[in-house]
Amino acid sequence: SPQFWLGEEVQAAAFRVHGYHHEIIGDMADLETMTRDDLFGHYKTYYVPGNAIASAVGDFDSAAMLAQLEALFGGIPAGTVPPVFVRPEPPQTGERRIIVERPGPAQYLSVVYRAPAATDPDWMKLYMLDSVFGGPGGFGGGGVGNKTTRLYRALVKSELAAGAGAGLNPTIDPYLYGIDATVRDGRTLQEVESALFAEIDKLRNGDITQAELDKARKQARALFAYSTETVTGQAFWLAYFEHIAGGYEWFLDFERRLNEVTLEDLHEVAQKYLAPSQRTVGWFVPSGEQDDIDDMDGDDDE
Repeated sequence: SPQFWLGEEVQAAAFRVHGYHHEIIGDMADLETMTRDDLFGHYKTYYVPGNAIASAVGDFDSAAMLAQLEALFGGIPAGTVPPVFVRPEPPQTGERRIIVERPGPAQYLSVVYRAPAATDPDWMKLYMLDSVFGGPGGFGGGGVGNKTTRLYRALVKSELAAGAGAGLNPTIDPYLYGIDATVRDGRTLQEVESALFAEIDKLRNGDITQAELDKARKQARALFAYSTETVTGQAFWLAYFEHIAGGYEWFLDFERRLNEVTLEDLHEVAQKYLAPSQRTVGWFVPSGEQDDIDDMDGDDDE
């Protein structure tokens, strides 16, 4: 996947010290050198009750449910909670750029900016700025149509890109705000990049209206409700935020904090986080012939 190759390189360039430098699945070198004992040792270290969070959602008596859980799982030794290994990423002091040249069907642009952790008060402000710019993202992986957003109008409606999207994930440590675009045939990466940065500059210069914020807030509230309306989704997100935010209240308090974001907040985070010095820019430039791509697809199938 060209987009995976590009994303992997961009993430590695954006983080040089923190563990986010690596994809969750690891590097190819890890897969090629891992032994059975390595894998089993990892399992025994991390997959223990003391390192787990359980959540239950539904129409039940809480005391009876807790008693049932204790009966089912209480006899399993808690195990030793593994120490957390964190190397804080130092401040970024200038724009970083990478180019990936591999076989692929199209040119891709990926731009990421350093973003705050979920527990930072700025996270919700940046989330709402993204909702104005690229359209609100759903916590369940979904989203609303973005054809009326600034990003879509600047890149897709202008026929510079075949598609474009942006997103911000809630994370335990400071992570990234990402914007991606597929370059339309006959256009160039430089054209798409220039148009994108022109729109980013508008955000940084305060070119956002109250009407845009109100619309984005309404969409974000609706999408949050849709994404979390099932008991399965609620149980997952309660446990997720208990882990990454140190308390499930982050999830319960989402709408209140969303409603408190002001127009001034958007201007503030646009200036703070979307500065050129805080971005990493990645280009995917196709190389080789279509036969090379077809051969690669065949290898993947095997």
